[in-house]
Amino acid sequence: MLLQVQAAKLIKRYKRFLADIELTNGEETTIHCANTGAMKGCAEPADTVWYSTSTNVKRKYPFSWEITQSQDDHFICVNTLRANQLVEEALHKGLIAELSGFNLLQREVKYGNENSRVDFLASYYDAPDTYIEVKSVTLLESGHGYFPDAVTTRGQKHLRELVDMVEQGHRAVLLFAVLHSGINDVAAASHVDPTYAKLLKEAKHAGVEIIAYKADFSLKRGELNMSLSEKIPFIER
Repeated sequence: MLLQVQAAKLIKRYKRFLADIELTNGEETTIHCANTGAMKGCAEPADTVWYSTSTNVKRKYPFSWEITQSQDDHFICVNTLRANQLVEEALHKGLIAELSGFNLLQREVKYGNENSRVDFLASYYDAPDTYIEVKSVTLLESGHGYFPDAVTTRGQKHLRELVDMVEQGHRAVLLFAVLHSGINDVAAASHVDPTYAKLLKEAKHAGVEIIAYKADFSLKRGELNMSLSEKIPFIER
């Protein structure tokens, strides 16, 4: 995935979807932040913000926060819309070995008993349908990656839905898209959402597959290239 981006300095994030930044010319402005999470460690004042610019004249805030370059030089994709885009690109390129070989890939398919939509449904000629839920990971603590960064009832629901798919004879996969250059393994954040951690353990034991792939970041002269190709360990704690 290739994006055209420009740099600014973060002043503060507020109201979840907004942030104030200082442009390279010293001007201050407000940008859109497509992230409903806590963004812990991803939005510290004076971090470098890399933002894209929309050509949609109807947008009130044309700038979108894409990447944080932290003060210890980690790159973090904070635009949660990019996670599924990166996964879809990786799936079509065959970069996720566990999910290769499908003949049809559908997005946002209704499924389950709790009125959910699965991120991707992969169909195969000679294997069960595979239901794929994608979760974006950006929380780094004590050298390890964790999900979630806040209590997620929606994430809890998705785990129950995946277990139901396994019980119906389908294949179900929880795919952690790790969008932080400093994260090299992933675990459930039991200290953040113990219910989610408990459900994740139960889902794994019920047959839900859990895999994690890490994004690679390349930034040259205002061009940001991201790809999801490096498998990293999921650690059950």
